[in-house]
Amino acid sequence: MKIICVGLNYQTHNKEMGRALSDKDDDPVLFMKPDTALLAGDKHRFYIPDFSSDIHYEAELVVRIDKMGKNIAERFAHRYYNEITLGIDFTARDIQAGLKQRSQPWEISKAFDNSAATGIFVPKDKYGKDIQSLDFQLKKNDFQVQSANTSEMLHSVDKIIAFASRFFTLKTGDLIFTGTPAGVGKVEVGDRLAGMVEGDELLDLHIC
Repeated sequence: MKIICVGLNYQTHNKEMGRALSDKDDDPVLFMKPDTALLAGDKHRFYIPDFSSDIHYEAELVVRIDKMGKNIAERFAHRYYNEITLGIDFTARDIQAGLKQRSQPWEISKAFDNSAATGIFVPKDKYGKDIQSLDFQLKKNDFQVQSANTSEMLHSVDKIIAFASRFFTLKTGDLIFTGTPAGVGKVEVGDRLAGMVEGDELLDLHIC
């Protein structure tokens, strides 16, 4: 199992991070996390690692691949996943910033153990909407910090799958984190993160 993540997929997040804005005609920006990054379940704990003093949450819609595919055409990509959830891409922002300044790869700031939290998976058609018209939110200590609709993605789920499958054979159980909107921020010990899709709480995460 592998975890494929998409960067720069919401303009609102690009703006808040001071990055050059992506164009819809550009290719998706991909990076990977190993299987040891997965922290799965609806109620679980994330322990802040001792190597960072600035861990940030990034809420994202996550899809789970349910059959093997390679060089998948975008028009057929919807056949390769049936379940979705809300996930958190945790980032060691201090480490990431230092690595970027030195023009070095920044995997250790994104792919460390337990850095990919996922909630309960539900059928993609549970809410009676197209996957590109779903609302999702993240609350931190009962205060909403992130909110978006998947229509705001620069690159759709199906485009991401088609593009990723050109380079990586997708296998059953692989996860795709589809990018985060504005509102990312730091977590502290004692925080609680609750993630919703269409108002349905799928993720309940306590920070330790």
